[in-house]
Amino acid sequence: MTDELAADAAPAPRGGRLSRRALFGGAAASAGVVAGVAAGVTVVQAGHAGAATADRIVDFRGTRQAGIVTPVQDRLHFASFDVITDSRTELVNLLKRWTAAAERMTRGQETVDGGATGHGRYLPPPDTGEALGLSPSSLTLTIGFGPSLFGPTPAAPGRKDRFGLAKHRPEALTELPAFAKDALETSRSDGDLCIQACADDPQVAVHAIRNLARMGFGVVSVRWSQLGFGRTSSTSRSQQTPRNMFGFKDGTANLTAEQADLLDRWVWVAPEDNPAEAQWLTGGSYLVARRIRMDIEPWDRAALSEQEAIIGRSKGDGAPLGKDKEFDKPDFVVTSSGSPVIPKTAHVRLAHPDNLGGVQILRRGYNFTDGSDGFGHLDAGLFFLAYCRNAQNQFVPMQRALATKDAMMEYITHTGSALYACPPGLGADDWWGQRLFEA
Repeated sequence: MTDELAADAAPAPRGGRLSRRALFGGAAASAGVVAGVAAGVTVVQAGHAGAATADRIVDFRGTRQAGIVTPVQDRLHFASFDVITDSRTELVNLLKRWTAAAERMTRGQETVDGGATGHGRYLPPPDTGEALGLSPSSLTLTIGFGPSLFGPTPAAPGRKDRFGLAKHRPEALTELPAFAKDALETSRSDGDLCIQACADDPQVAVHAIRNLARMGFGVVSVRWSQLGFGRTSSTSRSQQTPRNMFGFKDGTANLTAEQADLLDRWVWVAPEDNPAEAQWLTGGSYLVARRIRMDIEPWDRAALSEQEAIIGRSKGDGAPLGKDKEFDKPDFVVTSSGSPVIPKTAHVRLAHPDNLGGVQILRRGYNFTDGSDGFGHLDAGLFFLAYCRNAQNQFVPMQRALATKDAMMEYITHTGSALYACPPGLGADDWWGQRLFEA
């Protein structure tokens, strides 16, 4: 956890939502690009900083992938996949089919035209159908590629280069190291590629991942996945700061879509970051995913004063200790009775750019609750997602400092970890991974 880094032509049915068929008139799309949107529907650009309503569409194509600086939606379904074929052709064909289906779903359509009910009574429907009648719900789908897809890495020098991609692996795309107090589970870590589905309706997000996974049968398999609710950060000034499972405002000083200069410095991969063979990633970003289990019951028994000292903020309004308002700059020098008002082990202090050489990252995490652990304890916490220009230079030193000094470590455990390279956005006829596989 890094707090500081960090259609009007058709009537609406009962309940106020426009159905997908009301929005799009059941228009068919080709297996490639879906052309046009029904009149009256708002399309939100992937890099747009404004708030998106439940019935809006976030543009699937653009300079950047949607789902990075897009205003954070309320729900998440994240999935990591292993590629189980050694055929480059099979993988490329799947990526092309995934692209077509993903674009359709972000526009509120089925994976293929008539997919849920229109392909005959005696065949399995190519779309599972649970999103029929639901709005697009600001769905974004973001893809990333893990180190293991590229063959040998420093951590796994004997790995096979199944798809001829080794020479195109960026130097910074290597497995994250283990940090102090990590308790990582291999079943919740790493993967050849990932898809992040964010939406304002959980069923829309789950439908997207379910159908992409289904399409991948025989080519990929789900390695692990995570559902999330209640964003734990804001990526636009139009959004209020949310709260995490500890009840504190989280990500107050997060980078936002409006800060183009800081995004260029800390989020987007630049041409000079990689040699010619890895320029496919220019304009993209690195995605860090960490599953953080929170010890809810011990935390709930801690006094308010202890909780605030651990975080370094007041629980009510989120102001830094010693300050009056949430967005006041923390004062790490001021003392009271000879001790720092913000303790030296406070999360805010250790995670603040002022104490990390100015380093920042773009957070996009979610709360999660996965039932109980079998011992009567809530299996809940933060699914930490963050985008950065170079995780090795930004996230790794930050997490090393937090893992050894942060008082919050007494109440949290990192159980999953992964790093992915997320390419830039798509042009009119592009497909996911095209720049990489045609490099």
